[in-house]
Amino acid sequence: MDSKRTPGLHRRLMTIGAFVALGSFSAPLAVAHAEPEPTQEEVEQRIEELLEESSSLVQEFNEAEEALETAEAQVEEIDAQIGSEEEIYEGLLQKVRELAAASYQSSDPDSVAVALYVDNPSEIFDQAADLSYLSESRRRQLEDYAESDARLIALKDEADATYEDAEERLEELEEAKEEVEKALAEQEELLASFEGENPTTAGESDAPEGQDAVYTGSASGDARAAIDFAYSKIGVPYLWGGTGPNGYDCSGLTQASWAAAGVSIPRTTYSQYEMPNAVAWEDIQPGDILFFFPDLGHNGLYVGNGMMVHAPSSGKTISEVRLADYWAAQFVGARRP
Repeated sequence: MDSKRTPGLHRRLMTIGAFVALGSFSAPLAVAHAEPEPTQEEVEQRIEELLEESSSLVQEFNEAEEALETAEAQVEEIDAQIGSEEEIYEGLLQKVRELAAASYQSSDPDSVAVALYVDNPSEIFDQAADLSYLSESRRRQLEDYAESDARLIALKDEADATYEDAEERLEELEEAKEEVEKALAEQEELLASFEGENPTTAGESDAPEGQDAVYTGSASGDARAAIDFAYSKIGVPYLWGGTGPNGYDCSGLTQASWAAAGVSIPRTTYSQYEMPNAVAWEDIQPGDILFFFPDLGHNGLYVGNGMMVHAPSSGKTISEVRLADYWAAQFVGARRP
Protein backbone atom coordinates (compact mmCIF):
# COMPACT_ATOMS: atom_id res chain seq x y z
CA MET A 1 0.00 0.00 0.00
CA ASP A 2 1.07 3.57 -0.65
CA SER A 3 -0.61 4.96 2.47
CA LYS A 4 -2.60 3.98 5.51
CA ARG A 5 -5.68 5.49 7.10
CA THR A 6 -4.95 6.35 10.72
CA PRO A 7 -7.03 9.25 12.16
CA GLY A 8 -10.07 8.32 14.25
CA LEU A 9 -13.39 10.00 14.77
CA HIS A 10 -12.39 11.53 18.13
CA ARG A 11 -9.48 13.40 16.49
CA ARG A 12 -11.75 14.47 13.66
CA LEU A 13 -14.34 15.96 15.99
CA MET A 14 -11.63 17.90 17.83
CA THR A 15 -10.18 19.11 14.55
CA ILE A 16 -13.56 20.24 13.27
CA GLY A 17 -14.17 22.09 16.50
CA ALA A 18 -10.86 23.87 16.04
CA PHE A 19 -11.71 24.84 12.48
CA VAL A 20 -15.13 26.17 13.47
CA ALA A 21 -13.79 28.03 16.50
CA LEU A 22 -10.63 29.43 14.98
CA GLY A 23 -11.00 29.23 11.22
CA SER A 24 -14.33 30.91 10.55
CA PHE A 25 -13.26 34.32 9.38
CA SER A 26 -16.66 35.38 8.08
CA ALA A 27 -17.99 36.25 11.57
CA PRO A 28 -15.15 37.68 13.69
CA LEU A 29 -15.67 38.13 17.41
CA ALA A 30 -16.13 41.61 18.78
CA VAL A 31 -12.88 42.25 20.61
CA ALA A 32 -10.99 45.33 21.70
CA HIS A 33 -8.42 44.86 18.94
CA ALA A 34 -9.87 43.70 15.64
CA GLU A 35 -8.20 40.67 14.11
CA PRO A 36 -6.59 41.30 10.72
CA GLU A 37 -8.55 40.15 7.72
CA PRO A 38 -7.36 36.77 6.42
CA THR A 39 -5.38 36.72 3.23
CA GLN A 40 -6.48 34.80 0.17
CA GLU A 41 -3.73 32.28 0.82
CA GLU A 42 -4.97 31.69 4.37
CA VAL A 43 -8.55 31.19 3.21
CA GLU A 44 -7.42 28.77 0.50
CA GLN A 45 -5.48 26.80 3.09
CA ARG A 46 -8.55 26.59 5.35
CA ILE A 47 -10.65 25.37 2.44
CA GLU A 48 -8.12 22.67 1.62
CA GLU A 49 -8.01 21.53 5.25
CA LEU A 50 -11.79 21.48 5.56
CA LEU A 51 -12.22 19.71 2.22
CA GLU A 52 -9.88 16.95 3.40
CA GLU A 53 -11.72 16.73 6.71
CA SER A 54 -15.09 16.59 4.99
CA SER A 55 -13.93 13.90 2.56
CA SER A 56 -12.66 11.73 5.39
CA LEU A 57 -15.89 12.12 7.34
CA VAL A 58 -17.88 10.99 4.32
CA GLN A 59 -15.91 7.76 4.17
CA GLU A 60 -16.29 7.17 7.90
CA PHE A 61 -20.01 7.78 7.40
CA ASN A 62 -20.05 5.18 4.63
CA GLU A 63 -18.28 2.69 6.86
CA ALA A 64 -20.79 3.39 9.63
CA GLU A 65 -23.65 2.80 7.22
CA GLU A 66 -22.12 -0.51 6.21
CA ALA A 67 -21.76 -1.40 9.90
CA LEU A 68 -25.43 -0.55 10.48
CA GLU A 69 -26.47 -2.71 7.54
CA THR A 70 -24.38 -5.55 8.95
CA ALA A 71 -25.95 -5.00 12.37
CA GLU A 72 -29.43 -5.13 10.84
CA ALA A 73 -28.56 -8.40 9.13
CA GLN A 74 -27.24 -9.74 12.43
CA VAL A 75 -30.43 -8.70 14.19
CA GLU A 76 -32.47 -10.57 11.59
CA GLU A 77 -30.25 -13.62 12.02
CA ILE A 78 -30.47 -13.42 15.80
CA ASP A 79 -34.25 -12.99 15.59
CA ALA A 80 -34.37 -16.25 13.66
CA GLN A 81 -32.19 -17.89 16.32
CA ILE A 82 -34.43 -16.48 19.02
CA GLY A 83 -37.39 -18.05 17.25
CA SER A 84 -35.62 -21.40 17.43
CA GLU A 85 -34.70 -20.86 21.07
CA GLU A 86 -38.29 -19.99 21.91
CA GLU A 87 -39.43 -23.26 20.37
CA ILE A 88 -36.88 -25.09 22.52
CA TYR A 89 -37.95 -23.02 25.51
CA GLU A 90 -41.62 -23.92 25.06
CA GLY A 91 -40.80 -27.60 24.55
CA LEU A 92 -38.69 -27.78 27.70
CA LEU A 93 -41.25 -25.79 29.66
CA GLN A 94 -43.85 -28.37 28.74
CA LYS A 95 -41.55 -31.12 29.99
CA VAL A 96 -41.06 -29.28 33.27
CA ARG A 97 -44.81 -28.92 33.62
CA GLU A 98 -45.15 -32.62 33.10
CA LEU A 99 -42.56 -33.20 35.80
CA ALA A 100 -44.43 -30.84 38.09
CA ALA A 101 -47.72 -32.61 37.45
CA ALA A 102 -46.07 -35.93 38.21
CA SER A 103 -44.47 -34.55 41.36
CA TYR A 104 -47.84 -33.51 42.76
CA GLN A 105 -48.71 -37.15 42.82
CA SER A 106 -45.50 -37.95 44.72
CA SER A 107 -44.56 -37.33 48.34
CA ASP A 108 -42.60 -34.12 47.52
CA PRO A 109 -44.71 -31.94 45.20
CA ASP A 110 -43.01 -28.60 45.93
CA SER A 111 -39.52 -29.55 44.85
CA VAL A 112 -40.25 -29.59 41.09
CA ALA A 113 -43.23 -27.25 40.88
CA VAL A 114 -41.21 -24.37 42.33
CA ALA A 115 -38.98 -24.45 39.24
CA LEU A 116 -41.82 -22.83 37.32
CA TYR A 117 -41.80 -19.74 39.51
CA VAL A 118 -38.16 -18.85 40.14
CA ASP A 119 -37.10 -15.28 39.21
CA ASN A 120 -33.76 -16.41 37.76
CA PRO A 121 -33.91 -19.58 35.64
CA SER A 122 -30.30 -20.34 36.55
CA GLU A 123 -31.52 -21.11 40.08
CA ILE A 124 -32.99 -24.28 38.68
CA PHE A 125 -29.44 -25.71 38.59
CA ASP A 126 -29.30 -25.45 42.36
CA GLN A 127 -32.75 -26.86 42.81
CA ALA A 128 -32.11 -29.69 40.41
CA ALA A 129 -29.37 -30.97 42.70
CA ASP A 130 -31.98 -31.42 45.45
CA LEU A 131 -34.31 -33.47 43.31
CA SER A 132 -32.66 -36.69 44.31
CA TYR A 133 -35.66 -38.78 43.48
CA LEU A 134 -35.52 -37.76 39.79
CA SER A 135 -33.58 -39.74 37.23
CA GLU A 136 -30.45 -38.18 35.74
CA SER A 137 -32.23 -37.63 32.40
CA ARG A 138 -35.06 -35.75 34.11
CA ARG A 139 -32.62 -33.53 35.97
CA ARG A 140 -30.86 -32.79 32.69
CA GLN A 141 -34.17 -31.62 31.22
CA LEU A 142 -34.50 -29.08 34.00
CA GLU A 143 -30.95 -27.85 33.42
CA ASP A 144 -31.59 -27.57 29.67
CA TYR A 145 -34.61 -25.44 30.46
CA ALA A 146 -32.43 -22.96 32.33
CA GLU A 147 -29.71 -22.99 29.66
CA SER A 148 -32.22 -22.32 26.88
CA ASP A 149 -33.65 -19.35 28.73
CA ALA A 150 -30.15 -17.93 29.35
CA ARG A 151 -29.24 -18.27 25.66
CA LEU A 152 -32.44 -16.46 24.69
CA ILE A 153 -31.62 -13.51 26.95
CA ALA A 154 -28.00 -13.34 25.73
CA LEU A 155 -29.05 -13.30 22.08
CA LYS A 156 -31.51 -10.47 22.67
CA ASP A 157 -28.89 -8.42 24.51
CA GLU A 158 -26.35 -8.97 21.73
CA ALA A 159 -28.79 -7.84 19.04
CA ASP A 160 -29.75 -4.69 20.95
CA ALA A 161 -26.15 -3.69 21.76
CA THR A 162 -24.88 -4.17 18.19
CA TYR A 163 -27.66 -2.15 16.62
CA GLU A 164 -27.55 0.66 19.19
CA ASP A 165 -23.77 1.06 18.75
CA ALA A 166 -24.14 1.35 14.99
CA GLU A 167 -26.92 3.93 15.29
CA GLU A 168 -24.95 6.01 17.78
CA ARG A 169 -21.95 6.01 15.45
CA LEU A 170 -24.04 7.35 12.57
CA GLU A 171 -25.52 10.09 14.75
CA GLU A 172 -22.05 11.27 15.81
CA LEU A 173 -20.91 11.45 12.19
CA GLU A 174 -24.05 13.33 11.14
CA GLU A 175 -23.27 16.00 13.75
CA ALA A 176 -19.65 16.21 12.63
CA LYS A 177 -20.78 16.49 9.01
CA GLU A 178 -22.98 19.50 9.75
CA GLU A 179 -20.14 21.29 11.54
CA VAL A 180 -17.53 20.86 8.84
CA GLU A 181 -19.94 21.64 5.99
CA LYS A 182 -20.93 24.89 7.67
CA ALA A 183 -17.29 25.91 8.12
CA LEU A 184 -16.44 24.94 4.52
CA ALA A 185 -19.35 26.98 3.12
CA GLU A 186 -18.23 30.02 5.13
CA GLN A 187 -14.69 29.82 3.85
CA GLU A 188 -15.76 29.33 0.22
CA GLU A 189 -18.03 32.37 0.48
CA LEU A 190 -15.11 34.37 1.82
CA LEU A 191 -12.82 33.13 -0.95
CA ALA A 192 -15.32 34.34 -3.54
CA SER A 193 -14.56 37.90 -2.42
CA PHE A 194 -11.02 37.53 -3.74
CA GLU A 195 -9.94 37.43 -7.35
CA GLY A 196 -8.69 34.18 -8.80
CA GLU A 197 -9.70 30.53 -8.90
CA ASN A 198 -10.47 28.16 -6.04
CA PRO A 199 -7.49 25.78 -6.21
CA THR A 200 -9.64 22.76 -5.35
CA THR A 201 -11.87 23.37 -8.38
CA ALA A 202 -9.26 24.51 -10.90
CA GLY A 203 -10.23 23.57 -14.44
CA GLU A 204 -13.62 22.31 -13.32
CA SER A 205 -16.21 21.91 -16.05
CA ASP A 206 -19.80 20.75 -16.17
CA ALA A 207 -21.83 19.47 -19.09
CA PRO A 208 -22.83 22.09 -21.65
CA GLU A 209 -26.20 23.58 -20.74
CA GLY A 210 -29.01 21.40 -22.04
CA GLN A 211 -26.62 18.64 -23.09
CA ASP A 212 -25.06 15.54 -21.60
CA ALA A 213 -21.28 15.45 -21.28
CA VAL A 214 -19.72 13.05 -23.77
CA TYR A 215 -16.40 11.26 -23.45
CA THR A 216 -14.26 11.51 -26.60
CA GLY A 217 -11.06 9.88 -25.35
CA SER A 218 -9.36 6.68 -26.42
CA ALA A 219 -10.37 4.31 -23.60
CA SER A 220 -12.01 1.06 -24.64
CA GLY A 221 -13.63 -2.01 -23.11
CA ASP A 222 -14.58 -1.92 -19.42
CA ALA A 223 -12.68 1.33 -18.83
CA ARG A 224 -14.66 3.01 -21.61
CA ALA A 225 -17.95 1.79 -20.14
CA ALA A 226 -16.99 3.08 -16.69
CA ILE A 227 -15.96 6.50 -18.03
CA ASP A 228 -19.07 6.81 -20.20
CA PHE A 229 -21.18 6.25 -17.09
CA ALA A 230 -19.23 8.82 -15.08
CA TYR A 231 -19.64 11.41 -17.86
CA SER A 232 -23.37 10.71 -17.97
CA LYS A 233 -23.54 11.76 -14.31
CA ILE A 234 -21.76 15.11 -14.70
CA GLY A 235 -24.06 17.73 -13.22
CA VAL A 236 -25.73 15.28 -10.81
CA PRO A 237 -25.62 16.56 -7.19
CA TYR A 238 -23.08 15.40 -4.66
CA LEU A 239 -24.84 13.42 -1.91
CA TRP A 240 -23.43 12.23 1.40
CA GLY A 241 -23.47 8.43 1.31
CA GLY A 242 -24.96 8.57 -2.19
CA THR A 243 -24.77 5.59 -4.52
CA GLY A 244 -27.19 6.91 -7.16
CA PRO A 245 -29.03 7.36 -9.28
CA ASN A 246 -29.92 10.89 -8.11
CA GLY A 247 -26.79 11.65 -6.09
CA TYR A 248 -23.33 10.26 -5.38
CA ASP A 249 -20.40 10.75 -3.09
CA CYS A 250 -16.91 10.20 -4.51
CA SER A 251 -16.59 6.47 -3.88
CA GLY A 252 -20.26 5.91 -4.69
CA LEU A 253 -19.56 7.34 -8.15
CA THR A 254 -16.47 5.22 -8.81
CA GLN A 255 -18.29 2.11 -7.61
CA ALA A 256 -21.33 2.83 -9.80
CA SER A 257 -19.15 3.67 -12.81
CA TRP A 258 -17.35 0.36 -12.70
CA ALA A 259 -20.61 -1.49 -11.95
CA ALA A 260 -21.89 -0.10 -15.26
CA ALA A 261 -18.94 -1.92 -16.86
CA GLY A 262 -19.96 -5.15 -15.11
CA VAL A 263 -17.14 -4.94 -12.55
CA SER A 264 -17.97 -5.12 -8.85
CA ILE A 265 -15.73 -3.08 -6.52
CA PRO A 266 -16.09 -2.25 -2.79
CA ARG A 267 -18.05 0.71 -1.42
CA THR A 268 -15.66 3.07 0.42
CA THR A 269 -12.43 4.74 -0.63
CA TYR A 270 -10.69 2.72 2.09
CA SER A 271 -11.86 -0.65 0.75
CA GLN A 272 -11.39 0.39 -2.89
CA TYR A 273 -7.80 1.30 -2.09
CA GLU A 274 -7.29 -2.27 -0.88
CA MET A 275 -7.86 -3.58 -4.41
CA PRO A 276 -4.73 -5.38 -5.65
CA ASN A 277 -3.81 -3.63 -8.91
CA ALA A 278 -1.79 -0.63 -7.74
CA VAL A 279 -0.76 1.93 -10.37
CA ALA A 280 1.96 4.59 -10.09
CA TRP A 281 1.21 8.20 -11.03
CA GLU A 282 3.31 8.00 -14.20
CA ASP A 283 1.42 4.87 -15.33
CA ILE A 284 -2.20 5.93 -14.79
CA GLN A 285 -4.62 5.24 -17.63
CA PRO A 286 -8.21 6.25 -18.32
CA GLY A 287 -10.53 4.28 -16.03
CA ASP A 288 -8.08 4.06 -13.12
CA ILE A 289 -9.33 5.20 -9.72
CA LEU A 290 -7.17 7.94 -8.16
CA PHE A 291 -6.97 8.40 -4.38
CA PHE A 292 -6.22 11.60 -2.49
CA PHE A 293 -5.25 12.81 1.00
CA PRO A 294 -3.14 10.87 3.53
CA ASP A 295 -6.15 9.14 5.03
CA LEU A 296 -7.68 8.28 1.61
CA GLY A 297 -10.72 10.48 2.08
CA HIS A 298 -11.36 11.19 -1.61
CA ASN A 299 -11.13 9.53 -5.00
CA GLY A 300 -12.08 10.07 -8.63
CA LEU A 301 -12.03 8.41 -12.03
CA TYR A 302 -9.12 9.31 -14.32
CA VAL A 303 -10.33 10.07 -17.84
CA GLY A 304 -7.07 11.03 -19.58
CA ASN A 305 -5.33 14.28 -20.56
CA GLY A 306 -4.66 15.18 -16.94
CA MET A 307 -8.37 15.23 -16.06
CA MET A 308 -10.65 13.25 -13.77
CA VAL A 309 -14.39 13.03 -13.12
CA HIS A 310 -15.33 13.10 -9.45
CA ALA A 311 -18.06 13.92 -6.95
CA PRO A 312 -16.38 16.85 -5.11
CA SER A 313 -18.19 17.79 -1.88
CA SER A 314 -21.53 18.90 -0.44
CA GLY A 315 -23.26 21.68 -2.35
CA LYS A 316 -21.49 20.81 -5.60
CA THR A 317 -22.18 18.55 -8.55
CA ILE A 318 -20.25 15.80 -10.29
CA SER A 319 -17.74 17.44 -12.60
CA GLU A 320 -14.62 17.03 -14.70
CA VAL A 321 -11.62 18.67 -13.06
CA ARG A 322 -7.97 19.27 -13.90
CA LEU A 323 -5.54 17.29 -11.73
CA ALA A 324 -2.72 19.84 -11.77
CA ASP A 325 -1.99 21.70 -9.52
CA TYR A 326 -4.07 21.00 -6.43
CA TRP A 327 -5.20 17.41 -6.89
CA ALA A 328 -1.86 16.17 -8.17
CA ALA A 329 -0.27 17.42 -4.95
CA GLN A 330 -2.82 15.44 -2.89
CA PHE A 331 -2.40 12.17 -4.83
CA VAL A 332 -1.48 9.10 -2.77
CA GLY A 333 -2.13 6.19 -5.12
CA ALA A 334 -4.20 4.64 -7.88
CA ARG A 335 -5.94 1.32 -8.48
CA ARG A 336 -7.03 -0.38 -11.69
CA PRO A 337 -10.20 -2.47 -11.17
